[in-house]
Amino acid sequence: MGPYLDQFSEAGAGARWAMVQEMVARGALKDPAWRAAFEEVPRHLFVPYYFVTGTGGPERLWCEDPDPARRTRWLHGAYADEALATRIRDGELVSSSSQPSMMARMLEELEMADGMSVLEIGAGTGYNAALLAHRLGDDAVTTIDLDPEITESARRHLAAAGHHPAVITGDGARGCPERGPYDRIIATCTLPSVPQAWLAQCRPGARILAPFATGLIMLGVRETPHGRSAEGRFLHTPAYFVPLRGAVPPPVRHPHTAGLPRRVADNELFLFLLTLTEPTLDPREALSLWQRERRPERARFGITVRDGRQWAWLDDPEGPYAWPLPADLTD
Repeated sequence: MGPYLDQFSEAGAGARWAMVQEMVARGALKDPAWRAAFEEVPRHLFVPYYFVTGTGGPERLWCEDPDPARRTRWLHGAYADEALATRIRDGELVSSSSQPSMMARMLEELEMADGMSVLEIGAGTGYNAALLAHRLGDDAVTTIDLDPEITESARRHLAAAGHHPAVITGDGARGCPERGPYDRIIATCTLPSVPQAWLAQCRPGARILAPFATGLIMLGVRETPHGRSAEGRFLHTPAYFVPLRGAVPPPVRHPHTAGLPRRVADNELFLFLLTLTEPTLDPREALSLWQRERRPERARFGITVRDGRQWAWLDDPEGPYAWPLPADLTD
């Protein structure tokens, strides 16, 4: 794959520069180290093919298409600031390359520094691991995925780009204790609950950033007299990722909104609340809360993991609005 894709090196560099400029214009990549990573890691090496929506279903664009116009379309799409569907199985998306500006936002929020080690849950194409390796060095990065086809291709893509972090085939919900402890854990798949195993593999003071419901939760890990705990709030931004697969139950995908006014059922912030509180609140209870609390933004919500329990909350972890999260089945 590598030698063939070298023909796109020059055109890819130009498209990559344009992508970075667009991201900077939108307020991303304020950290020079991450800007350098996005400028120098060739995304096209990680998406030799991907799927776009066509009139008759998913349409495959790939680097070896005999039609030059379609190859050009593939390359330009590889450097669009968009998520790319890379694996579809039985009509269901199982792996993708995340939107670059979303990746940049998540990476910058983690406030990484030289010497830190990071565990990525969900190897995907390997592109995010390459960005991490560019910033921290190959030895500091571990990426894990349940699907051996995904890890094999990620490893191949990373090698083509000159990076060799640890790529592990395994259940991301169980982490990778043999490579820990970690200063940061970043997930690129939606969680239904926070795996306790991750806390045990973190250093005190570590951060965990993961998609949850339709948002991004940032947890700080600390040591308590009763063991490790984690707590934090959601970021403002919406986030939609494929679900984590493995030893945890799948997250709720389509919360029930029958009988609710359309203006509410289609409201993105209300759907976040509904997804986060499923199955504790029924839709009408959720609507009552949402209206009473003046349509709360994501950043008013948080998650606490403590003493073998975990719960979501509004405004205050010990306040009146708290909802238990599904049991973690990894123990």
